[in-house]
Amino acid sequence: MKKTGIKYAFIVLIALFAFKWYKETPVIHSIGDSTMCNFEESYLNKFGGEGYPIRGWMQMMPEFVKPGVRINNAARSGRSSKSFRGEGFWDKVKAQIKPGDYVFIMFGGNDQKPDTLRHTDPWTTYKQNLINYVNESKKLGANPVLFTSIVRRKFDKNGKLVDTYGDYILAVRAVAKELNVPLVDLNKLSAELVQNYGIEKSKELFLHIEPGRFSKLPEGKKDDSHLCVEGARKIAELAAKSMKEQKLAVTEYLK
Repeated sequence: MKKTGIKYAFIVLIALFAFKWYKETPVIHSIGDSTMCNFEESYLNKFGGEGYPIRGWMQMMPEFVKPGVRINNAARSGRSSKSFRGEGFWDKVKAQIKPGDYVFIMFGGNDQKPDTLRHTDPWTTYKQNLINYVNESKKLGANPVLFTSIVRRKFDKNGKLVDTYGDYILAVRAVAKELNVPLVDLNKLSAELVQNYGIEKSKELFLHIEPGRFSKLPEGKKDDSHLCVEGARKIAELAAKSMKEQKLAVTEYLK
């Protein structure tokens, strides 16, 4: 009976410690677009089921955080810094943020779109939207981290990667500097990755699907904006590595 009581007390102690760690461990919230978001089964089924390889890089981030660290990947496909707020997604995230949490922020691709629901100007509305996300995160006691958008796979005739974001990248860097907010320059890091892979091998990072692989895509697919599983994993790895190299506070929760 005595040994049983000691064993039971030990189990309870471990459970209480685990619960305390779980309760106090910050949540990593992420807001952004399709290059960052989770692609759920309902989306995958539109094209070929669970084998359909599209992924957002934050969808792969659980591989690079310690066990028990919670990730709320609230990024949404097709959203810009404007429409993410306008459609109420930011309000839902704010309702879940607690002091000490982290907020990863990455917009840009859809801010370039011409429609009024999403379009922003890099040096006015886009920049102000980023400032607002940062300041509102801080007001809630969270730690914002800015990310520049990953590159699109576009090479010129000389095999050099072409910049498709322009001032949208410069604006993110400017906000990070002005507000003294950590920046993970995924645009720069992903550019180096894609350029090093080269024109042909870099297809392995993006959504290039051969004809006949999925019945719903008889002619295959060539998408140089969205990531496949391996591409998303590589970008998540680059993000984690950059945060550790910069010794950001969130590094404590990375593997």
